Amino acid sequence: MIKYTNDAILDGIKLGDRRIVDYVYNECFPTIKFLITTNSGNELDAADIFQDALVIIFQKINTNDLNLTSSFKTFLYSICRNLWLQRLDRRVFNAKFLELEGRNNMQETLHLDFEELENEKYQIYQTHFLSLGKDCQKLLRLFLNKTPLVEIAKIMGFKTEKYAKTRKYLCKEKLKNKILNDPKCKKFF
Repeated sequence: MIKYTNDAILDGIKLGDRRIVDYVYNECFPTIKFLITTNSGNELDAADIFQDALVIIFQKINTNDLNLTSSFKTFLYSICRNLWLQRLDRRVFNAKFLELEGRNNMQETLHLDFEELENEKYQIYQTHFLSLGKDCQKLLRLFLNKTPLVEIAKIMGFKTEKYAKTRKYLCKEKLKNKILNDPKCKKFF
């Protein structure tokens, strides 16, 4: 098997060279899969994290915001590890939030009206969802309606399912960041 240099890999990713992407996948994915599956994840989680990491690297390459001081494999591993730790933190947070929410509803001293709280969360979500561009709104609605990515790509006029997945990720991240940066959202954390 041919070994590629860091520069060749970065150039290949920037140009969308299928041989380089396949090389990166064959060379790096098993390590990432092992990392995720031995830390409360499964193969689907590993594939998702791997894809997200490649999107991040692609964005950094295209904005000239990449200063590689290690091997590409080490760099990719560190991004995947950080993404996975963030996802695990969110899972723990969501579990604790749901547990706390359940306790709050049961404790009369807090007097929280669950429906009012849910409506407030929904309004925050709706406000930020509607502030997204029309394409992001349409793509996320299709995704929330469990439309397969192949179908989403066709409907949205994307060339590939992979691009549809990347766009979905970017739109979802944009929405998430808008919500998390909303001062009204702070009380839910």
